[in-house]
Amino acid sequence: MNDRTDGMDEVFKALADPSRRRLLDSLNARNGQRLTELCAGLDMARQSVSKHLAVLEAAALVTTIRRGREKLHYLNAAPIQEIADRWIHHYDRRRVEALADLKQALEAPMGEPAFVYTTFIETTPEKLWQALTEPAFTRRYWGIAFEADWQPGSTMVWEQDGHRVTDPEQVVLEADPPRKLAYTWHTPTPEWAALNGIEDDVRAVLAAESRSRVTFEIEPYGATVKLTVVHDGFPTGSTMRTMVSSGWPHLLSDLKTLMETGRPMPKVPAEAWSS
Repeated sequence: MNDRTDGMDEVFKALADPSRRRLLDSLNARNGQRLTELCAGLDMARQSVSKHLAVLEAAALVTTIRRGREKLHYLNAAPIQEIADRWIHHYDRRRVEALADLKQALEAPMGEPAFVYTTFIETTPEKLWQALTEPAFTRRYWGIAFEADWQPGSTMVWEQDGHRVTDPEQVVLEADPPRKLAYTWHTPTPEWAALNGIEDDVRAVLAAESRSRVTFEIEPYGATVKLTVVHDGFPTGSTMRTMVSSGWPHLLSDLKTLMETGRPMPKVPAEAWSS
């Protein structure tokens, strides 16, 4: 790993400042804010807020997404996930209780329907695109395979352990290799629920929700690649939103491990997506 991903100096420096923690608190309460909204909610000048946001973004604690002419700021759980993965098992749990609570807060639904997660992977955009689309890769860290030609508007089949989930609304929304990929989320069929230990009543709730979508944005970042995952389109109080906000950090950590070491982590447990 490079200095960007191996060292945590930037993260701890960013978290040490009370003003920056207030900005994170503001995003934790309502994610996806514009700069003007963040300034209005805090007793700080616009220039000060911009400087603090730059530090938080450099530490990957905040990630930004452009929507038309607007620049929206989102809290990002990835650095906290990395800290927890690196040290959580090496110390007495009481000593890291505050850190674990912060990690849980960052991964929880935060008022704004979109789930946004940014991580940095030591690979190339082309290899990462392969890892997101080719069955030889997706099976290793996700346990599923896609049957798709990756043309916008074309349908997708999700295959897991021999079970194929098909639906005309499972489609590719955007494909610009190796920069951007977007598609609608899978259909909560009875077969999928049984395979993943999802109770019938929960599946019924998921099936009644509007279909969400996921977008992968891939950018070169020095010797690494910046991967931003935006999962949105959830209705208010979405059960699927709660499930994916638990599952994505595990899955993306496994993807990162596979790309950087060649060794996959254990398959993401079904309960990670259903807790």
